[in-house]
Amino acid sequence: MSTSANGNGALSATRPTEISKLDRVVIRFAGDSGDGMQLTGDRFTSEAAAFGNDLATLPNYPAEIRAPQGTIPGVSSFQVHFADYDILTPGDRPDVLVAMNPAALKANLGDLPQGATLIVNTDEFSKRNLTKVGYASNPLEDDSLSAFQVHQVAMSTLTQGALAGTGLGKKDAERCKNMFALGLLSWMYHRPTEGTEQFLREKFAKKPDIAEANILAFHAGWNYGETTESFATTFEVAPAKLAAGTYRQITGNTALAYGIVAAGQRSGLTVLLGTYPITPASDILHELSKHKNFGVITFQAEDEIAGIGAALGASYGGALGVTSTSGPGIALKSETIGLGVMLELPLVVIDVQRGGPSTGLPTKTEQADLLQAMFGRNGESPVPVIAPQSPADCFAAAVEATAIALKYRTPVMILSDGANANGSEPWLIPNVGDLPDLRVEFATEPNAKDGSGEFWPYVRDPETLAREWAIPGTAGLQHRIGGLEKADGKGNISYDPDNHDHMVRLRQAKVDGVAVPDLVVDDPSGNARVLVLGWGSTYGPIGAACRRVRKRGLAIAQAHLRHLNPFPANLGEVLASYDKVVVPEMNLGQLALLLRAKYLADVHSYTKVAGLPFKAEELEAVFTDIMKGVVAA
Repeated sequence: MSTSANGNGALSATRPTEISKLDRVVIRFAGDSGDGMQLTGDRFTSEAAAFGNDLATLPNYPAEIRAPQGTIPGVSSFQVHFADYDILTPGDRPDVLVAMNPAALKANLGDLPQGATLIVNTDEFSKRNLTKVGYASNPLEDDSLSAFQVHQVAMSTLTQGALAGTGLGKKDAERCKNMFALGLLSWMYHRPTEGTEQFLREKFAKKPDIAEANILAFHAGWNYGETTESFATTFEVAPAKLAAGTYRQITGNTALAYGIVAAGQRSGLTVLLGTYPITPASDILHELSKHKNFGVITFQAEDEIAGIGAALGASYGGALGVTSTSGPGIALKSETIGLGVMLELPLVVIDVQRGGPSTGLPTKTEQADLLQAMFGRNGESPVPVIAPQSPADCFAAAVEATAIALKYRTPVMILSDGANANGSEPWLIPNVGDLPDLRVEFATEPNAKDGSGEFWPYVRDPETLAREWAIPGTAGLQHRIGGLEKADGKGNISYDPDNHDHMVRLRQAKVDGVAVPDLVVDDPSGNARVLVLGWGSTYGPIGAACRRVRKRGLAIAQAHLRHLNPFPANLGEVLASYDKVVVPEMNLGQLALLLRAKYLADVHSYTKVAGLPFKAEELEAVFTDIMKGVVAA
């Protein structure tokens, strides 16, 4: 039995429909950048998360701030994959496409598999809008969509009709059509409704008439599905069997922000984020600015250089300095990162990678900053590099990066990317007591080895090679640090060639000595001859592709690098254990280059720089072809 609105707008039981049980569904909402597709997709995702499904999302934003309305460059989409089992990706191809206009249809039609469901807002298929995107005829009226299950819905007209008594103008009423679409899809997949209604009332608390209009549109979409003869079947996707605990839906940027907050709490240090807004990293600033009650200070500087300068200055003063940016910002911050290497102070540098070079593709994803993170500074300036593998993993990556920065007194780079930053998935909220103790002991006494009673800033811990951290103003601990080379121990400016050689090697040895876990290989058969090695957000597509290959009865191994500098100690041994190593990357082969140079490994590089993540079916084909060659050999 389904539900629809009664006279007072509530949802009540009406006619039964056939219910089809599914284990997974991929839905893509697509429309103009002003159609609210990101909000619609996010709300559907939130309800799927509340219902208990496993999920993964892929928002896809226009590259232009405001492309011409109704054009393909202005199309915005949000894809959500939800299931009753553990999934790894937002899905390759949508089972359902909601297209709000001709541009959305044309931009996304190529991704639809045969037999997919297509829900179209017919009100936007005017001759003018069709011409904008190059349609010579209306695809809803010819047979060009015969391979799909097409549902033509006059969403704009129906939304305006539902809101006729609210007093809203036609333009404002039409803006609610995304909630009509959300209501229809919520009915089709038996999604909860209370959360969306509460969200809308909170979002538009200062405009209650707008809140109620959106809720009415949401109900209208639900009731349309209930009453029309076009939709005779609804679908159910049961909750997933996840590990016990408390979950919430989280994006990678939010997870990074929470990880920084947690690290600040576990270290007992004030956190200062010195930054400058840049897509797709800006949400880290937005989120951290909400948490002043946790000792977090956010400073939006006039530019990238000032932002990192403030962060490094905070670390000099005894706080936890953090800066966030994307690839172009890392280029501007490079000199100050090098200064952090010379000063040997903790600093967390977050790089949310995007398409490049230069301004490039601000709203698209890429993994092309690896070599910049490794070598993009003058002189020998090594820094540890960590790459989270998924949105939820960004939390742990932030905590771990902070732990390394504090323990070894060094800048640490976190290499996230657009897919992780904007994508979302369920996150198992950790117990605070299970997080590492990051408390720091500042220097309090003179440490000079010559008995002079002075404080020498470059006296090192024999295990970590980290120098002591003295807060400026501590009585008796006056010392000198700066960007010019320092004498070992004392910290006086030194131009001595032997000392410079010694200090360069010490700083390198410190980073090389960072303790990282061994690389873990997933090889269920135990006899695979091909290993797929990835890093960053390629984890999901690689894992999904390996699952597909194994379902064919083929043996394939998978491993994923979280630590890119230093590499795990057993990496060379792992690479040598397989006949063929495949390295998929969203760049032109940067990790493959490093592996070949360091381990003389004959890796097979498979690359893509399209601004979009790999598809599992794409990688499955690549892996299968390579395995055929290995078996034949």
